[in-house]
Amino acid sequence: MSKLHIVGIGPGSKEYLTLEAINTIKSSDIIIGSERALKLFDKVKTKKIYLDASNVKEIVEYGIKKVKDGFKVSILSTGDPGFSGLLKTVQSMAKNIDIEVTPGISSIQLCAARLQIPWDTVDLITMHGKGISTELLSIINNGRPTIILPNLKIEETIRHLLDKGVDPGKKVAVCERLGYDNERLIKNSIGNLLNENFSYMCVMVVY
Repeated sequence: MSKLHIVGIGPGSKEYLTLEAINTIKSSDIIIGSERALKLFDKVKTKKIYLDASNVKEIVEYGIKKVKDGFKVSILSTGDPGFSGLLKTVQSMAKNIDIEVTPGISSIQLCAARLQIPWDTVDLITMHGKGISTELLSIINNGRPTIILPNLKIEETIRHLLDKGVDPGKKVAVCERLGYDNERLIKNSIGNLLNENFSYMCVMVVY
C-alpha cells in the first residue's frame, strides 16, 4: 500500500528545504499544502491541492482516499510536522494507512541559530492556534530564556504579558519572517515592542 507523506518544508524559503523533502515531493503524485508552501514547488509538475484553515478535514480526507487508491500523496507542513505542524491532525484522521514523516527545520531552530542560543538551554512554548497558554507566566520567570511561538499576532502575547504585570523593561528578541529576504531581528525591552508593526510570522524570545 502507498504511504501518506507528511513533509516538513522548513520556515518557508527554499534555502531551508532538505534534500529528502525535495525528493519526496518531486516523486509524489499529489502534493497538498498552503499557498505559501506550494509556492516553493511551483516548478514541480504534479497535481497540487490547496489547504487552508477552512478545509483541513476535507482535504486531508481527500489525501487519505488517494493513498488508498494507490497514489503517493505528500502533505506539506511548514517548519517541522511534529512541532505545531500537521502531524497530530493527520494522525487523528489517518487510522488505517501508513504515514511517513520527513522532518523539517523549525522556525524555533532558526531563531536559536540567529540569536546564537544553544536551544537545549531554553524553554520552548508554542501557542500556535491555541491562544495564550496558562503556563506562560510561570515559564518566563524560571530564570531560563523562553522561546515562544505566538498564537497569531505577536501583539496579543506582548499585551498579555504587560497586562499581567511583567516588567516592561524585560529584555526580548523578535525574529520575523525567518529565512526570507525581508527577515528582521529586533532586540528591545518588551514595553517598547508595542511601537513595532509585526507580521504573523514571528518567534519571540524572552530573557
